Amino acid sequence: MRTTESDVGASVAGHDGSVVGTVSAGDVEASGLGTSVSHASGSGTSDADASSTRVSDTRVSDTRVSGAKACSAGALAEGGFGVGGLVRSLRPGGRWGLGVWAGVIVGAFVVGEVMRRAGLATEDALPPLHAKARLLTWQMAPAVGYAVVAVGVLPVLVRVMPWRSLLAVSWGAAAGWAVALAVSDGPGALARPLDAPTEYPAGLAAIGGHPLRWLRTFTHDLNAYPTHVRGHPPLPTLLFWALDAVGLHGTLWAASLIIVAGASSAVAIAVTVRVLAGERVARRALPFLALSPLSLWIATSMDAFFLAVGAWGVAFLALRRPLTGGLLLGALPFLSYGLLPLLAVPSVVLWMTRPPVRFWLVMALGFAVVPTAFTLGGFWWPNGVHATLDTYLVSGGSARRSYSYFLVADLAVLGILTGPAIAYVLPSCIKRGVATRRELRTEPVLLLAAAAAVAVLSLDVAGVTKGEVERIWLPFAAWLLPMASVLRAPARGWLAAQAVTAILVQALVLSEW
Repeated sequence: MRTTESDVGASVAGHDGSVVGTVSAGDVEASGLGTSVSHASGSGTSDADASSTRVSDTRVSDTRVSGAKACSAGALAEGGFGVGGLVRSLRPGGRWGLGVWAGVIVGAFVVGEVMRRAGLATEDALPPLHAKARLLTWQMAPAVGYAVVAVGVLPVLVRVMPWRSLLAVSWGAAAGWAVALAVSDGPGALARPLDAPTEYPAGLAAIGGHPLRWLRTFTHDLNAYPTHVRGHPPLPTLLFWALDAVGLHGTLWAASLIIVAGASSAVAIAVTVRVLAGERVARRALPFLALSPLSLWIATSMDAFFLAVGAWGVAFLALRRPLTGGLLLGALPFLSYGLLPLLAVPSVVLWMTRPPVRFWLVMALGFAVVPTAFTLGGFWWPNGVHATLDTYLVSGGSARRSYSYFLVADLAVLGILTGPAIAYVLPSCIKRGVATRRELRTEPVLLLAAAAAVAVLSLDVAGVTKGEVERIWLPFAAWLLPMASVLRAPARGWLAAQAVTAILVQALVLSEW
């Protein structure tokens, strides 16, 4: 049953008791509240789809609707008419979120600099980032021009374009944004991160023409490989080898694949949100997925490829493609050991959609493909984890970083990746999540974000991700961006704030990626 106008007609009260606006059925749908799980049209469902169950619809009463916009009560006041309107309409909860966001980020850099000068944080030149300080001015012109056009055009396209066309445009916009930011360091900046002696391509000579022999001895010879080869399972290096083997020589081809794949995650996440929360919510999220600060590390970090694999794995599960979804998700632990907690995100999809037994069996079959192939090829994943940990502890570097500092500083970097818009809506979203904890299926966007946040916190507390998280957090941070869908469309002011954040970071920080 779909909530209709007759079901919903309450007013949303502001923090001072004044009426912010009337909540219509469209508003409830747009906020992702009280929606049911539906399948994307034209997706070509399998036999398992026919017997799949939908999440029970929740009828929204007038009493509940008065709080239905709690996740966006402050955000809704932002009429989307520019930065001036944005500033004038800031609500207390949002101001608190922005204050904490800015304070934690500034504090992380200040404390990091103090520690660096005291000789307590010598592994990074600009902690908490693995980067150096710099200043770009006119070089940022392409990114500024791109942002101006995107902020003006994307909210319009969201309203008028057919869904599939909008996905294609958003994919291109996300890729273009990543490239526009990166080329401020010159065209060579797209592939330059992969040319570093610590990166995967530097280890290809060890494979030669014998990938299976290399795989069998991977754990034994781990200490002889470059940093990123040592710190990851063998699959990323084998992907670079495969590109070279089919004639796509050089890191520019690899960089192109990474950027295109990483940008496609905006589409994958939007598809997932559409299935779980409805098309209006997905449309509102798309501009923030395409024009996010985390795009800084889409071009070019291999973790952007990891983001794409995880996002599409989740999307295929949502679209009732258990074999493909399982295959992609099963590859995650063989791309990076730290991606195992990311499986919390597809768990939300499975919990919300309650698929039948056949779906689970097919998904398990797909999930087992990559682990089985690597095991038969001679690589035992637990041994890889153990060997990588030993190498990590012996080599120093990251292992010498302060646990207590990066416990907080890594979360500051997460804030940089997600931007001020997410900081603004986060307090009210948390409040809404607590208020509806007994009816969590009515909050799909919040559940996806919460799952990603729990995954980040588990890695952060474990201490295995001290530093360099500007790239490591990519597969997780992107799932927080759809929370911006609660902002009142077209939300140009907040979209501009996201773009300005990315431009400032690019202008002031020289990252290795």
